[in-house]
Amino acid sequence: MAQGIGTKLRLMVVDDEPDNLDLLYRTFRRDFEVLQAESAIAALQMLEEQGEMAIIISDQRMPEMLGTEFLSKTVDRYPDTIRIVLTGYTDVEDLVEAINTGKVFKYITKPWNPDQLKGVIQQAAETYKVLKQRTNELRRALRRESLFNTMTTAIRESLDYHSMLQTTADTLGRTFAASCCTLHPVTDDRLSPEAFIYQEGSQGVQKTQDQALQSPLPHPTDDFLMQAVVQRQIQTAPLPSGEGFQLVVPLTYQQEALAVLSLYRRAIDQPWSPEDIELIQGVAEQAALALSQAKLYQRTQEQAEQMRAELAVARQIQGNLLRQSLPDLDGMKVQACCFPAREVGGDFFEVYAHPQGDIWLAVGDVSGKGVPAALFMASAISVLRRELSQESPPEPHLVMQNLNRSLSEDLVSTNCFITMVLARYSPSTCQLVYANAGHIYPLVWSSRNVAAQLAAGEASAVEPLYLKVRGVPLGILPNWKAASGNVALNPGEVMLLTSDGITEATVATAGGNVGTPQTVTAMLQQSGLWQMLMQEHAPLDLSHLLSRIRSHNTIQEDDQTILSLEVL
Repeated sequence: MAQGIGTKLRLMVVDDEPDNLDLLYRTFRRDFEVLQAESAIAALQMLEEQGEMAIIISDQRMPEMLGTEFLSKTVDRYPDTIRIVLTGYTDVEDLVEAINTGKVFKYITKPWNPDQLKGVIQQAAETYKVLKQRTNELRRALRRESLFNTMTTAIRESLDYHSMLQTTADTLGRTFAASCCTLHPVTDDRLSPEAFIYQEGSQGVQKTQDQALQSPLPHPTDDFLMQAVVQRQIQTAPLPSGEGFQLVVPLTYQQEALAVLSLYRRAIDQPWSPEDIELIQGVAEQAALALSQAKLYQRTQEQAEQMRAELAVARQIQGNLLRQSLPDLDGMKVQACCFPAREVGGDFFEVYAHPQGDIWLAVGDVSGKGVPAALFMASAISVLRRELSQESPPEPHLVMQNLNRSLSEDLVSTNCFITMVLARYSPSTCQLVYANAGHIYPLVWSSRNVAAQLAAGEASAVEPLYLKVRGVPLGILPNWKAASGNVALNPGEVMLLTSDGITEATVATAGGNVGTPQTVTAMLQQSGLWQMLMQEHAPLDLSHLLSRIRSHNTIQEDDQTILSLEVL
């Protein structure tokens, strides 16, 4: 039993002379609770039974053992006790031994001066009080830190929000020696229907509130729990049945009640001390912070999952906006591929076979990525199809003007623009008419001529035709103006349209200088794309070409779209 502060301090006097014991008892009995022992052995037995003493006064010369030897045996178990030695001998050896082995506070010779002895004892009492206060403060601080570390470790090992709630109930229940501990989540100052329960000697289990109420374990009433929640203060009281004690602790963070904890102890156990309640309050604050972060993380995860689900739907809708199947055209072959960099993107393509026989092809790219670009992409396709579905569609450059007129206000207000190539191929005349709004140059080449030049070893002389008639992107100026370009597209020739996600992709190339790595990565660009096209086997397979390009990019930086028209 530890020596209390604020009550009479306990003083033990040890001497083999009964007269000295009686004198010391009468001298200090008014100010101290005095215990007497006639030998060191008796004193040790008394300490075993009574616990810590504030002060021990021991005679040095006793038959069974020296006073310093006796005092040294009390040091490890009672480090705060103040020890004083009385002796009739003043030799240096006794003095040194008393200080070094017995951790003696004072060394007083016999016969002593009563006033001097009282002064020494009063000083010893004040010293003990200070030491005990500091020791208690340190012990509380260490216990608090230990509890915080225990709680932090337990919470970090929790896998999710609900696991953290159960871990909190288990940890607090075990730490504070509760027979039962129940943790109720709180939402908008209302008890959640679920409860997380710890019972002494068993693993914690999650239950609904109704199951918790039906449990044979003691359970505070909802009114008592809500009182703690509303007042944001700890509530403590004996159970109405007299079966034990209950302590209800609200877990709040920034005035928001996150949960309410109820602890229970049986009647045979001691109720929680003020020190325990203070510690519980401190640990509850830490637990509330962790629960707040876990709840925020769970809410963020739920919102992210909802957003992923919505984007998956948006991706499906956007994919459906693009042509799911390409028309089967006599004497022509059309291929197209589109891969957004994110769930949705701003690239698009269009293949439209007009009833009058013309084939319209388009590839566009909305600036930016993600949902904003996807919305403009949907608008652009909608306006473009409206224009092309007319009985006599305008020329490509006029279609571009109409697109710009319909979309420019929204594009300018959001600081966006659209690059696009629109081409019309007339099979009857083999004429290709195109308009380009700031997009990458279309490529045209003859598969037969390229194959012949490659067979003759003239690969360096093989170049495609770049269709370079071009205007500004849509959404830059109120009125879009640019001329249409014309080119003949004869049998055996191919036209290729791409987005910048293709030409700006990085690929591995051989190092050309001595001392450089064998392979380096560089942007593909249109020249690099042409080199890859020459390496493709006939007939052209855009899926294979795109797989080669994408194989060099672990992370796709931009939407990638490619479309080809081959005249057979």
